[in-house]
Amino acid sequence: MSEPINVRMSSKEVLPLFPTLLWKSQLSPETYEPLNRRIMAKLDELTASEPPLKPRGMWQTDQRFNEIEGMEDLDRIMRGTAKASLDSLKVRYDDFAITGCWANITAPGAPHKIHTHPNNYLSGVYYVKTQPKANGIVFHDPRPQVTVISPPPLELGPTNAGMLRVQADTGCLILFPSWLEHSVDTNLSNENRISIAFNVMFKDFTEKMGSPRWKGNIPLS
Repeated sequence: MSEPINVRMSSKEVLPLFPTLLWKSQLSPETYEPLNRRIMAKLDELTASEPPLKPRGMWQTDQRFNEIEGMEDLDRIMRGTAKASLDSLKVRYDDFAITGCWANITAPGAPHKIHTHPNNYLSGVYYVKTQPKANGIVFHDPRPQVTVISPPPLELGPTNAGMLRVQADTGCLILFPSWLEHSVDTNLSNENRISIAFNVMFKDFTEKMGSPRWKGNIPLS
């Protein structure tokens, strides 16, 4: 019987192949506080003639919220964050457009079911008003066969969870691939949760494909 080999390795590494990236930014209070006051004032104006939002209900504005008067800073922040994310991916592009931007007002008791944002490259959400029990977004594992063999984890984390909840406090902006399935847990607080969602697409594609395929129930004019 031969002697066992003394195993030594000169190097070891873990390679993150085909990662799914999210970009999370937290605005400072001196930035988000005046910005959010403007957003809230505009939403109060737009919903003034609407009946009170019912429990478990949701309002969504039409999809050009960033283009209306007073939202110039919001538009600038979204575009700057999107450009930084696109540049970090080292992709070649001439220009991009925000193909849709809308406000979500989610009443207590309301969830937002799992979905994607078709015909766009990146999607984002900016959090105007969150509170405990209403301050997160859930991302779902995009690999369809990952649960074929699923040993019980010792500790849940990004490498073994089928879904991950990302905390999003007031003033937080999250960008993610538009194809990535995501959902929002039921608002378990006693107040409305308010966020601004938006889509980003390369400008050459926006003319025929970029606009969202649904209509909001709160007109902007």
